[in-house]
Amino acid sequence: MPTAVEIRLNRADRVLHVSFDDGTNCALPAEYLRVESPSAEVQGHSPSQKVTVFGKRKVAITAIEPVGNYAVRLSFDDLHDTGIYTWDYLHELGAEEPRRWPAYLAALAAKGLSR
Repeated sequence: MPTAVEIRLNRADRVLHVSFDDGTNCALPAEYLRVESPSAEVQGHSPSQKVTVFGKRKVAITAIEPVGNYAVRLSFDDLHDTGIYTWDYLHELGAEEPRRWPAYLAALAAKGLSR
């Protein structure tokens, strides 16, 4: 499992930069992190219960709180703060962004929702 060695928030661009001990570097937009939150509120309790979160184009991260040595809790300006982003999940989000982001946009379009 990769471990985050550096986490930097670019507030102006609303992007979380994460560097891992395996050499991977990710630039994760706040909107992407919010709509892919690992919380039960977003993910549900099974894949069929996942919620398509909409209207988060301008969401910002307001706080980053360490959770042990394995994760961070991100707080967003829409008051969402229940997801715990493990190093493994952040690494996965970085690797899968080219697949997940278009799938999210397609789900929005299919439901008539907007960012």
